[in-house]
Amino acid sequence: MPHKLNDRAGGVYIISATPFFDDGAIDYDSATQLVEFYLETGVSGMTILGMMGEAPKLSDDESLTFMRHMMKAVNGRIPVVVGVSSAGLDTMNALTQASMEAGAAGVMVAPNAAHDTDEKIYGYFAAVCEKLGSEVPICYQDFPLATKAPVSPALLTRLFNDFSQIAMLKHEDWPGLSKITALRQASENGQVRRVPILVGNGGLYLPQELARGADGAMTGFAFPEMLVQVVDLFKSGQEDKAQDLFDAYLPVTKHEQQPGFGLAVRKETLRRRGVITSAATRAPGPKLSATDHTELDNLLKRLERRLEEAGHGA
Repeated sequence: MPHKLNDRAGGVYIISATPFFDDGAIDYDSATQLVEFYLETGVSGMTILGMMGEAPKLSDDESLTFMRHMMKAVNGRIPVVVGVSSAGLDTMNALTQASMEAGAAGVMVAPNAAHDTDEKIYGYFAAVCEKLGSEVPICYQDFPLATKAPVSPALLTRLFNDFSQIAMLKHEDWPGLSKITALRQASENGQVRRVPILVGNGGLYLPQELARGADGAMTGFAFPEMLVQVVDLFKSGQEDKAQDLFDAYLPVTKHEQQPGFGLAVRKETLRRRGVITSAATRAPGPKLSATDHTELDNLLKRLERRLEEAGHGA
């Protein structure tokens, strides 16, 4: 089984989609196919039941069943982080303990809009850490565009110093490059331990974030092989090649990152790649129109041509 999250974590932790049939029921066969697809692309880890995984639309029983299904499908081949954010600590703890028992590497927790000051966020994570226990590694999800709970580098430094079980930062502040720099400078100056930083936002700023000191990505882009290759190239010192490859995918990356719409694009792309049976999102959720499908056709054809011209194959 994979080890728990630690300070050596990095690479690409793909945010898994949650596949549904057209009627909204969870498609577990497609979920199994997703696991194999992600592994074939070379990801370092996986995150399930995240915001992109439509976790808030699942019942508690569905979340538990889906988590166990995915853990069984992964079968210890890569670390799995489980999103457990919840309005109630008891509900969060129940899913956390079940996930750790199933072999999860850690859990991901985000603050919410009620935690709108540094002191409220600090108090919330103090309570979370106490409730979940010191043996459970926690990934702090910093996504203020969705959570409405911005956190400063100074507060993150304080949290990292005071709560050793916070083992990873999922960074998707926007703009947020200066936050990465501030945290890396703090660790270099001995003010805080070095916590792995994996970035989100669909990978839109991945090359710049890697240059600032990020350790990889935690996002759900429908072409995870690009994320893996860009991180690998960057780590091997081939930054220009990494940027060139990233640039080839950028129109698709931007299109997929549209708020309130991009999930439908992402799922349709995965469907077209033969990974999931249906592109359905659970209601209420976005759905592509005929014009949307035509736009995606053109974007994917242009991507294929760019990759062929660059010698990356179709």
